[in-house]
Amino acid sequence: MKEIIRTLTEAFGPSGYEDQVREVIADMIKDHVDEISTDVMGNLIAVKRGTAPEGKRIMFSAHADEIGIIVTHIDEKGFLRFSNVGGLAPETLIGNRVRFSNGTIGVIYKEKGDLKDLNLDKLYVDIGAESQEEAEAKVKVGEFGIIHREFTDLGNRLVAKSMDDRIGCAILVEAIKQLQDTPNTLYFVFSTQEEVGLRGARTSAYTINPDLGIALDVTLTGDVPEGPRMEVSLGKGAAIKVKDSSMITNPKVKAFLTKLAEDNNIPHQFEVLERGGTDAGAIHLTRDGILAGTISIPCRYVHTASEMVDIRDVEACVDLVKAVATSDLKDLM
Repeated sequence: MKEIIRTLTEAFGPSGYEDQVREVIADMIKDHVDEISTDVMGNLIAVKRGTAPEGKRIMFSAHADEIGIIVTHIDEKGFLRFSNVGGLAPETLIGNRVRFSNGTIGVIYKEKGDLKDLNLDKLYVDIGAESQEEAEAKVKVGEFGIIHREFTDLGNRLVAKSMDDRIGCAILVEAIKQLQDTPNTLYFVFSTQEEVGLRGARTSAYTINPDLGIALDVTLTGDVPEGPRMEVSLGKGAAIKVKDSSMITNPKVKAFLTKLAEDNNIPHQFEVLERGGTDAGAIHLTRDGILAGTISIPCRYVHTASEMVDIRDVEACVDLVKAVATSDLKDLM
């Protein structure tokens, strides 16, 4: 499981450029599903056919994209100016490295000035070029880059860039590998462009039109010094979402996930997220409405180069995905 997480988190895949991640995932799951396809938006959709005539259609969605940067200008000395792709906090970027699709590495630093006035306009990327011409031979205006940081295994705690949401992808990959025959037909969507507006989940949900949609994504924790006042903690299990900015979980779905966790002795907790959303926010508003919920993975330091999760929470999420996949949805319909 840790090697799956390492491979996925270290892959290159900013929003809109998820090709490498999609190829890696497809190779991991191709022998464990009945069908794999890619739609116009770039979503990877894997199907595992159900065995029961009365089985339902369940969609699981984890987004394959990660936050990143886009080059907006190259000056005469070869320094790059950039804008954000997804949510970036300027104060977390100083001294960090970025990587472009061709392997070019750069260092982010700031202009002279007070940190309290820091914004993206005051940051630049140094790729070691000595002129505009040398820089343009390596990176062009309009190219996308990602935060460059390796995966680190701390034991129960794992640290990497892009845990948001490669950890959700890893959970679906592991669940796919462990699942045998299921009564329900399962659609595993590795969605695109979540970080810029839940875009891939919206189109894939419209096509699939599932009876139930479940997103897998990270959530914040309240277990660090002076952290946000929320109950989610690392090591306490899968987090069942109650509410975020993009949706209020249907009470029937919340109760359904809670009962599955209780009946299967799966460690779990409840998540109330004041800001932010997941693919479920797009899924539940598709067509005339779709029952949807989110299984969240507690994560410290979200949208930084060092996002941290707990492997025990990850395993609990795998178990809850499997429980949903093999469940009878009649009480939800």
